[in-house]
Amino acid sequence: MCVSSQAIWYLRFREYGRGVGRLSLFSLGSAAKIRRFNKPMARPLSVTARPLLTSLITWTLLVLGSTFGLSGCRLGAADAASRGRELFETCVPCHGQAGEGNPEIGAPNIGGMQAWYIETQLRKFRAGARGMHFNDTEGMRMRPMALSLMTDQNVEAVARYVASLPSSRQAPALRGDPKAGAELFEGCDSCHGPAGEGVDEAKAPRLAGVDDWYLATQLRKFKSGVRGADVKDPEGRLMRPMARSLPDENAIRNVVAYIESFKSKAE
Repeated sequence: MCVSSQAIWYLRFREYGRGVGRLSLFSLGSAAKIRRFNKPMARPLSVTARPLLTSLITWTLLVLGSTFGLSGCRLGAADAASRGRELFETCVPCHGQAGEGNPEIGAPNIGGMQAWYIETQLRKFRAGARGMHFNDTEGMRMRPMALSLMTDQNVEAVARYVASLPSSRQAPALRGDPKAGAELFEGCDSCHGPAGEGVDEAKAPRLAGVDDWYLATQLRKFKSGVRGADVKDPEGRLMRPMARSLPDENAIRNVVAYIESFKSKAE
């Protein structure tokens, strides 16, 4: 049976006296706790009841084994892909079946994003580095979803699945001056690349093809400290001064309009 990284389970079957059987399932704790559970908790059963009890225990172990196998085992490549697709079903109501996003509820398009970036952000949500600020409604909604993944293997599986989805984008929602935005973007290209393609070594994600409304929202969050103020978010802390260098809302819209022009790089 596979063991989850979140909990270690103790299964025990033992006969006491005349045909007494017992299956105990509990989280492994102290030695005193184990000794406490060692005492018989069932009345003696007749010998004729043993086959039924054995069948019940076997069925229970099979169910438990399959459950823990899904949540805690290190899966092969094919199984991991299938698992990632299954896990992503909980994301579909907000992000869409193909990761296309939903602006009405603040869910960005995530299809085709780098797996390392998706994984990093999920880990930040799980650790509380994102999604803890009361003014971050969307982030607070994401945190329990990330926590529900339970294991590092599940985080990796769903991140790889998201990366395998085709890149898609919503129609532009903001108006800005891309020519003015080009000058503002000069401070961003050293990390995100000259065409917003992202630079893995700098832990800077792809910007090209990301919805303009989402980019503008994140810049506002970085600027105000809603995002990027936590010490557990070093990349976010690097983004804060960059966002704060944008003097006003027009500057935010202009730089986002320039990033929006990188359409061919996002496909």
